Amino acid sequence: MPSSKFVVESKASNSFKANKVKSMFDCDMEFIRKEFDIDIPIENSDWNIGLIIGASGTGKTTIAKNVFSDFDLFQGYEWSNKSIIDDFGDDYTAKQITEILSKVGFASPPDWLKPFSVLSNGQKMRAELARLILNSDKPFIYDEFTSVVDRQVAKMGSAAIQKFIRKQNKQFIAVSCHSDIEEWLEPDWVYDCNKMEFYRRRLRRPEIECSIRKANQTEWSQFKDFHYLSHAHNKSAHKYICSIAGELVAWCSVLHFPHPHMKRMKRVHRIVVKPDYQGLGIGNAFMAEIGNIYKKDGFRFSLVTSSPAFIHGLKSNKSWIMTRKPSRLQNTAKSGVLAGSTSDQRLTASFEYIGIDN
Repeated sequence: MPSSKFVVESKASNSFKANKVKSMFDCDMEFIRKEFDIDIPIENSDWNIGLIIGASGTGKTTIAKNVFSDFDLFQGYEWSNKSIIDDFGDDYTAKQITEILSKVGFASPPDWLKPFSVLSNGQKMRAELARLILNSDKPFIYDEFTSVVDRQVAKMGSAAIQKFIRKQNKQFIAVSCHSDIEEWLEPDWVYDCNKMEFYRRRLRRPEIECSIRKANQTEWSQFKDFHYLSHAHNKSAHKYICSIAGELVAWCSVLHFPHPHMKRMKRVHRIVVKPDYQGLGIGNAFMAEIGNIYKKDGFRFSLVTSSPAFIHGLKSNKSWIMTRKPSRLQNTAKSGVLAGSTSDQRLTASFEYIGIDN
């Protein structure tokens, strides 16, 4: 039952220093007790996400452990110096691991090959969540949720994670001292430990306001390390940057498709979304905006990708049609934008943009 009365009790130290403190502050006691009377009335409710918030020392973790004792309590994993995909264990295939990493918004193959210790805090949070989802067959509690990440990253990460949790129809409770994630996590219910109050909510998160501008070739240096295949960039491409609250978050560049029968075709050359902003659909929305620009000028707009995240997202997007299913494309180009491509060694899929996303 998610309502409970319980007492947390610990024996007070009897050391010289402890006794000195007792006398200084007139708190001579043998036991330290704290009583809890918690009511979280969700027994007959369908829910996916709960949030327990409060300042340090208000009993957040204690409440979570006692009221939801049948949930797995996650407080961190041990990670080795190997790549993070090696730490998921031998019970899972590389395909299973990379799929779950992509689904929680960590769709960066080069970073999958790094050890956990060198990842950004945002990437660490998503890697731990992916591992937790694979390892746990029960509902789970994530303690200290977003406690060590930048607050902007915390908001974006919360939005991406809640989206995935709902799609998987799982139950997840975040325990946090930060109330700023509430509107981005969109919990079905909240327990505020500062006030010892429960309330329901399922308000839509704020709109993510993006701005798009033309980019300079030199700005590619801020994105190249996050591209999942190559750091190279064709200088003749048309270049665009997407930003959120002044932060540069995504890059898209476009080339003319060098085919005699496709003279009015443009293709995406490089599309990059920085790791902390993945999982929110920013890449798809960004490409749609660029696609609309070219469609208005009478061009067709296409993309060839091997990214599982993009393939999955575009397959379900009515604004795009898949013109070639995932396959190995034979590349015979000796010059031009396809020269040197390794697409014949990878499974790639082709898409064409047909209209504004509904």
